[in-house]
Amino acid sequence: MAKTIQAIRGMNDILPSQTPAWQYVEGVIRNTAAAYSYQEIRMPVVESTDLFKRSIGEVTDIVEKEMYTFDDRNGDSLTLRPEGTASCVRAGNEHGLLYNQTQRLWYMGPMFRHERPQKGRYRQFHQFGIEAFGMDGPDIDAEVILLSARLWQAFGIRDQVQLQLNSLASNEARANYRVALRDYLRAHEAQLDEDSKRRLDTNVLRVLDSKSPETQAILVDAPKLSEYWDDESRVHFDGLCQRLDAAGIEYVLNEKLVRGLDYYNRTVFEWVTTELGSQGTVCAGGRYDGLVEQLGGKPTPAVGFAMGIERLVLLLETQGLIPATQSSDLYLIAGNDDAELNVLTVAEQLRDALPTLRVQVHSGSQALKKKLAKADKSDATYALVVMNDNDKLSYQLKHLREREIDYPVTSSLSDVLQQLGTE
Repeated sequence: MAKTIQAIRGMNDILPSQTPAWQYVEGVIRNTAAAYSYQEIRMPVVESTDLFKRSIGEVTDIVEKEMYTFDDRNGDSLTLRPEGTASCVRAGNEHGLLYNQTQRLWYMGPMFRHERPQKGRYRQFHQFGIEAFGMDGPDIDAEVILLSARLWQAFGIRDQVQLQLNSLASNEARANYRVALRDYLRAHEAQLDEDSKRRLDTNVLRVLDSKSPETQAILVDAPKLSEYWDDESRVHFDGLCQRLDAAGIEYVLNEKLVRGLDYYNRTVFEWVTTELGSQGTVCAGGRYDGLVEQLGGKPTPAVGFAMGIERLVLLLETQGLIPATQSSDLYLIAGNDDAELNVLTVAEQLRDALPTLRVQVHSGSQALKKKLAKADKSDATYALVVMNDNDKLSYQLKHLREREIDYPVTSSLSDVLQQLGTE
């Protein structure tokens, strides 16, 4: 007997029992993005490795440890995309969408990172992303945050998530802060965790979000990034906060929020929850004004966010907020042998008349009693029995969920449509 082949670890099937939750989430996302006049863009899942090295940063965990990278038959180094922003910028540059233009774009699809799989974090995962180009004021920063807040409202989880804000200021201000933070941490290097020691010389800002309690205790007296903000960045951040205040969006200032990708500047934000254990971030983003130029385009301001679909579905499931769905509305049965040839045609006529009606046709020859038992076990609301007597069809609609409703036998399919509540 051949060995059964299983899915690769961390790359999961989404089964028919799970897809209704995903379809619900994706539908709300699509409608919300449309409400803000964002347009969908679809990028390939495979890109040049250099795209991510130049954008994310070669000394980040993603590039150093997590990317799925391989050489194709031409010897070119390719990578399964670990995130969507770099791909979106590449596409915008390549197709002339960005220079001297404003663009509001969104995308949704799979990303890939080789990290330890756990609940809510997988090696193939899915993200919804928003990217806005060509606008440099705090108003567009506020808009993308308001869009995400509207999603929480639509899903009924506004009270389960908290907005955290920070500003990474300008490149010059951040460079000055890096020097001060590194000097401070050098004096406490012996007490730092191993990851933080390694990051002292590679990406010292990432020490700020260390999970080590000992390192966090050392950081209590560390220099604060806000002490190094330049005036322009401070005005920008104040403008963002004023707009969020005016819109009634609550937030907390988290000066340790730095994000894990090198391309961010000024505004950074995260929506976090305590409902998912250690996987508490459900949406994160910020401003990345230098990335378009870094990837070969003209200087273009930009801001956006990414949201993990797996974590969002998990959060909604833990809160019991996934609406109940059914795969069928009506279960169609041939009531006698002569009607077997008619049921598929009747099903098509029903679908023509009621395009949103979900019709399941019983397959196989069984006694009527067994067919009705299968209809009863289905999730359909109705069963429709079709009889053929000397080439004359008759129909009986049965309500499977409310037994006291008894529809009469009719020779007219129009009567059935009327019984279903519409003509």
